[in-house]
Amino acid sequence: MSDTVVIVGASLAGATAAHTLRTEGFEGTVVLVGAEAHLPYERPPLSKDYLQGKAERSDAFVHAQDWYTDNDVDLRLATTVTTLDLAGGQVVTGAGDRIRFDTLLLCTGSTPRTLPVPGADLAGVHYLRTVEDSDRIRAAFGESGDVVVIGAGWIGLEAAAAAREAGRRVTVLESAELPLLRVLGSEMAQVFADLHREHDVDLRFGVTVSEIVGDGAVSAVRLSDGTDVPAGVVVVGIGIDPVTGLAADAGLQVDNGVVTDEHLRTSDRRVYAAGDVASALHPAIGKHIRVEHWANAQRQGELAAKSILGQDVSDDRPPYFFTDQYDLGMEYTGYVEPGGYDDVVVRGDTASREFIAFWVSGQTVLAGMNVNIWDVSDDIAALIGRDVDLARLADPAVALDQL
Repeated sequence: MSDTVVIVGASLAGATAAHTLRTEGFEGTVVLVGAEAHLPYERPPLSKDYLQGKAERSDAFVHAQDWYTDNDVDLRLATTVTTLDLAGGQVVTGAGDRIRFDTLLLCTGSTPRTLPVPGADLAGVHYLRTVEDSDRIRAAFGESGDVVVIGAGWIGLEAAAAAREAGRRVTVLESAELPLLRVLGSEMAQVFADLHREHDVDLRFGVTVSEIVGDGAVSAVRLSDGTDVPAGVVVVGIGIDPVTGLAADAGLQVDNGVVTDEHLRTSDRRVYAAGDVASALHPAIGKHIRVEHWANAQRQGELAAKSILGQDVSDDRPPYFFTDQYDLGMEYTGYVEPGGYDDVVVRGDTASREFIAFWVSGQTVLAGMNVNIWDVSDDIAALIGRDVDLARLADPAVALDQL
C-alpha cells in the first residue's frame, strides 16, 4: 500500500478519491492539489440552479472545509502543478515546490474549446467551466441585451434556459441540423428543439459563426452568410477538451484523454487517472471511452482510490447523465455512438414530455432516457445490453423489471 498519494486536481473526482481513501482505511498521506482557490465543488449547478440564482455556492462543495482537516487531507488550493517528475516520484508546482508521491492520481479535468474566429476575445463573450464563469454569466443575464448561445449541446441549452428564465431574448446558433444530434440522434433531439422553441428561443441550425462583432465589447455575432445576430452577451458552448498536457509531457499514453485500463491505471503503474481526463477501458462496452459527466467523475474517483489500495475493482455500470431545462428533467443511462443504433422505442407520450425512450440495436437495449418520469434509472440500467421484446418494451403497462 502506498505511503503517500498525491491527487492532482481538486475536483469532484479528486475529492471523492480522497474521501474514499480515508473511508477505506488508508492511513498514509493524502495530498490534494487544486489550481482553483475554492474548495472542491461539483460542476452541474454552474449551468443549472447556481446559474439561475437558486442555489448558494457552498451547496456545490463536495465537502466543507472542516472535513479536510478532520480527515487529515493536505488540501493545497490555488496551486498549479506544472510538471510530473515520474522518474523522481514528484510533482512540481508553479512556485517550484516539489511534492513527493508513491502513487499519483490525475484528475485534471477538461477545458472549454475556444471559438476560433475574430472577436472571440471581446468583452461579453463567455465560457462556462468555473464558479467565476457562472458568476459572470449570471450577472450578464441580469443586465439588458440579447443573449446569443453558440453551440446547442448540454451546456448551451442549459445556459439558454437560464437566460430565458432571467427574461432575456435568446438565440441559439448550431452548425448541426438539431440540438444534441450526436448524443441523442434526430428522434430525441427534436424533443429539445421543440422545448426551446416553446420557450421562445430563436433556434438557428446549420449555421456557422465567422466573427464576433464589436468595438471593445460584443454587439453582434456574424454568420458565414453575412447575417449579423444582435448580441450583448455571448455564451460559447462548443465542447471541452481533456487537460492532458502534464500527462503527455511526462510520457504517459494519451489518446483523447489519459489512457487507462479498467482499474484506471495509466501506462505507468504508479499513476492513475479519473474523471473527464480519463480515457478508460469500460469492461461492459469493451473499448476505451471518455465520459464528461458528473456521475462518471464521482464513480471514477471512488474506483481509482480503491484501485490504489490494491482492490481488484472495476466499474461496468453504463454511463449516466442528467439535465434540467425549464420544466423538463431528464436522466440518460447507457452509451450509444453517433448512428450506432437501429431504432428508438418510446413508451409514454413525447408531446407531454413524460416518457422513456430506448435506443436499440436489433432487440438489444443500448441506452434509455427517462423524461419527467422518476425512480426508473436503475431499472433502465438493468436492461442495458439485454435482448427484449420491443413491443413489451414500448408498453407502459409492462413494468420495466418484468421485461
